[in-house]
Amino acid sequence: MIIGLPKEIKDNESAGEGSGFEYALYQKAGAMLINSADDVWAEAEMIVKVKEPIAPEYPRMRERQLLFTYLHLAPVHQLTEELLKRKVTGVAYETITDRRGTLPLLTPMSEVAGRMAIQVGAHYLEKMSGGRGILLGGVPGVPAARVVILGGGVVGTNAAKIAVGMGAHVTIIDNNLDRLRELDDIFLSKISTLASSAYMIHD
Repeated sequence: MIIGLPKEIKDNESAGEGSGFEYALYQKAGAMLINSADDVWAEAEMIVKVKEPIAPEYPRMRERQLLFTYLHLAPVHQLTEELLKRKVTGVAYETITDRRGTLPLLTPMSEVAGRMAIQVGAHYLEKMSGGRGILLGGVPGVPAARVVILGGGVVGTNAAKIAVGMGAHVTIIDNNLDRLRELDDIFLSKISTLASSAYMIHD
């Protein structure tokens, strides 16, 4: 097994500590740590990444190499062409399904994204962050903020959990009435639900 490290990491022995993995654990697993990204791409038969390859990495990809990552090919046509041209086998995390037809590798990322969206949004509503000085939960004498969430999927549901927990007035808009009924049950009518339409979104 070969594990590549960015060039800016000068101390190989502490490189994994930020993720909770000590150098000794990599050694015990038989890993060989390499500083050069070029060498990693040249020697490894399988490349495991979190994000899709960026343009400087395209020339490093080679025939019969297995690339395991979030590919998100739809908005990056050039990446699709490069994978085909270089005959790389790409496995996109976001397309892997389980027996139930769900997306087990995409779901955790979506859960994090939904929960962080409210946390980050609340931060930027603060006056000192350039916002309007709005507190999501309000205070006695001041109403709570209104949060509108477009889509009641994994991201939207997790965003709603945090927003409701912070005391905001939450509305979820979705085009699936069955899903809206499920959300109404999940949140015990603590949220408002609306069937999606251009009028509802504009209003």
